[in-house]
Formats: sequence, structure tokens, C-alpha cells
Amino acid sequence: MDKQVLKQILIDNQREVERYEVFPRQIELDSFPCRVLVGVRRAGKSYMLYHRIQQLLAQGRKWNEILYLNFEDERLENFGVEDFNRLLECHQEMYGQRPMLFLDEIQNVDGWHKFARRMADSSYAIFITGSNAKMLSGEINTTLGGRFLTTEVYPYSFREFLEVGKVPFGDEDQVGTESRARIVRSFEEYLHSGGLPASVKLPAKRDYLSSVYQKIYMGDIIARNKITNVAGIRVLVRKMAESVCRPISYNRISNLLSSVGGKLSLATTIKYVEYCEDAWLLLRLRNYASALAEKESNCKYYFIDNGVLGLFLIDKDAMLLENLVALQLFRLYGHDAANERVFFYQDNYEVDFYIPEEELAIQVCHSLRDEETRTRELDALQKLPKRVPVRRRLLLTYDETEMISDSFGKVEVMPVWKWLLG
Repeated sequence: MDKQVLKQILIDNQREVERYEVFPRQIELDSFPCRVLVGVRRAGKSYMLYHRIQQLLAQGRKWNEILYLNFEDERLENFGVEDFNRLLECHQEMYGQRPMLFLDEIQNVDGWHKFARRMADSSYAIFITGSNAKMLSGEINTTLGGRFLTTEVYPYSFREFLEVGKVPFGDEDQVGTESRARIVRSFEEYLHSGGLPASVKLPAKRDYLSSVYQKIYMGDIIARNKITNVAGIRVLVRKMAESVCRPISYNRISNLLSSVGGKLSLATTIKYVEYCEDAWLLLRLRNYASALAEKESNCKYYFIDNGVLGLFLIDKDAMLLENLVALQLFRLYGHDAANERVFFYQDNYEVDFYIPEEELAIQVCHSLRDEETRTRELDALQKLPKRVPVRRRLLLTYDETEMISDSFGKVEVMPVWKWLLG
């Protein structure tokens, strides 16, 4: 690439970072010098880099010590791995100093990990973001050689959503009539519109959410993987949305597509689901009770944001509630390729979530007012302790609170919003 173009882009990016009003996230970045931030596009990874750079500038650092580049810039379309050295040369020519590196959406450059490792070996401080889950693959972690810490970045949690909206949510606020009502109203919005940072303050969110989905769908899934069967993967995503909260096998997905005229081979179906995972659109949950082979082939899938999921659903609040709970558990416990911390449990009965290290079981349902639903949800929570260690059992609902006793102790019934703030 031409050096003058690179220098202009560096200066433009500096102005971009300086002008942004950034809301601090509840994701701590300690002093470790080499970081990879991963997650779906528009989850706030760039804002986290902006915030870190703004902190450095506020502490008296200057741009001569900082290099920020966003590889989503269309002017970098032809940037190749050989241009990384040219980038360092540009900064050296402009400022004469070794910079801290902040490289945004670096997965757009093939071979980026070789450069990242070389910079770490050369004692550069380097922060990287990417929207491709393959950045967490064993191969790349091996290539980076343990030199980087990985941080997963999700859309806003409910706490962050309230903080951005300046809605108090302390213990007293959760009890007071007016303040509690305001929290519940905010939760209703969060449930349906999700937590993508740029959408939170928009009065009409659906158009923005649709544009983000189209970018993920057309850019991160179709273009990146050179998919020609655009209609097939469109139907697949819609069917995955309609199947949220239910275990589904690859065979079942393939059969669903065949039933609506979108037939895909089993091998292609598996690849397409994996592409959706690579783009962080779908997050996989395995069955704790399954044999190893079934753990991979019969899973639940959740969407990375309720707002995006809501584009496909009508009057499906129970599914949206469970999707929110899944996302919060992934925030708390992580969601790497192996994901050996959060599971569901299915063996003649089903428990929505089981966290072995906490011995925690969670059921999610919109309401317990229907007796048949109440019996089904409680029955699973009463059977599970006979099979696996369980210290705490939660039954999360839209707005109900109760304490139920049985021979294994207590089942805590509480609203999802209250659990999210716990």
C-alpha cells in the first residue's frame, strides 16, 4: 500500500477515536500487554479500544505513542500481511517512536496472527479485535503461543443497558413502586431490542438491527465463506431462530430446510451452521447428559443478541427470555470453542441450563400460572439432583417471585430482570 494513504488513514482514525463519547463497559482490561477482543460486530469491541486510548490520552500519552487502525476502512481493502511493516514504518516516519498497537477487525487480513506473534515477541503492547470466532480456534491460539489473553465482548448486559439509560437499579430502586416500574419498562425494551451499544439510544431500533444482521449475514457469513446458495442459508438462519431453546440435530435442520424447498446436504448444513457460529451470530450449547458424539450433533443454539433474534420472531417472549439468560451465562462463564462450563441437561426430561462448577440448575419460563407448565418445569428441577450434584435451583420467569420447598431444599422463583441485576 502507498505510505501516504496509510498516513492519512492513521490521522483520520485518530480524529475518529477522539470524537467518540464512549460508555465504559463492565469488562476489565488489566495491564497485560497483549489482548485479543472477540465478538460479533457492533458488540462494542471498537468502543473498548477507543476507551482505552482515551484513557491513555487523558493520562498524558500522545498519539506518537499510539497507533490505531480499523481494518473495516474500505481504503484498506487491499491491505496484506506484507503491509504491516509498512504501517510501522509510517508511524516511525511520522513520530519517531515505537507505538502501542490497537488493530481493529484484524481478521480481515489473512495471516494477521503471524504479525501479532512477532510483535508480542518484540515486546510491543498490542490490542486486537476481531469478529470471527475462528480467532479463538486451537490453531490460532497455538500460533499465538500463549502470548495473548482473549476477552469475549458481548452486547450490553442489562446492568450496562440501565446505566446507559441512566435508570437507577439499586436494592431500594428494585423495591420502590415508581423506580421498579421504570426498571421493568427498561427490561421490556431490553428483552425485545437487545443490547447492541449503538442501538440503545435509537428511537427506532429495528432498521438498525436489520442493517447489522445484513452486514453479518452478507459480509461475515456469505462473502467471507464464498457461499453461492444465498437462499439456503437465509432459510437456515430463520429456522435456527424458530428453534431457539430447543435441542436440534443437523439432520433435523437439514430436514426442516427440505420441507420449505431449501434442501441442503447434511455436510453443507453442518458447514453453514459452523459459519454462523464463526460469525458469532449463533452460540452453541451442548447436552451435559449426552455421549461425546451427540454433544456435537444435537445441541441448542442461541442468538448473540435479542434484538437480532427478534427480527425473526413474533410474540415469542418465552424464547427471548431464555435467550437472554443464555447470553448472561456466556458473559459470566465464557463461550470458547469447547464451552465446557455451561450446558443444558436432557435425558427423558430437560433442564434449560446446568453449570457443573457452580452446581447450579436453571429453568426459564414466561409464567408458572398455568398448572401444566408449573408441573413440567418443577418436575425437571426435582429430578436433576438425583443425577448430578445440584446446590442451587432457579426458576426464572417474566415477573413472578416465589420460594418452593421440596425434599432437595428450595427452588427460587424470580424475575429474569432481577436475576440479571444480582
